[in-house]
Amino acid sequence: MTKKSSFFNERIKSIGYATRGASLLITTEASIKVQLVIGIIMTFAGFYFQISTSEWLIQILAIGLVMSIEGINTAIEAIADFIHPEKHEKIGYIKDIAAGAVFIASIAAVIAGLIIYLPKMT
Repeated sequence: MTKKSSFFNERIKSIGYATRGASLLITTEASIKVQLVIGIIMTFAGFYFQISTSEWLIQILAIGLVMSIEGINTAIEAIADFIHPEKHEKIGYIKDIAAGAVFIASIAAVIAGLIIYLPKMT
């Protein structure tokens, strides 16, 4: 096998792993299911209110950001629980910070949504 085809094959494998990870995240984690439902609702709202291309870009980035950070948070929590299954102050601190990152992204997404949709509702 040539180096070029090996590189291509490895990228295909990487896409498979990423797809499996996204599927696991969506099917096993309640928090990501909530984020996904909110993302779907906001997508329908975008069509209903006929938001502009720029507004679509902001909305897609906001939804993607929140869901991605939620996934990272889930991974951090799983690693922390694997490393130290018992309750531990430092593990709790790490998990709280990861959850805080999701919270910050969610607040930013809500603000972006308000900027996009409030003018359309008046």
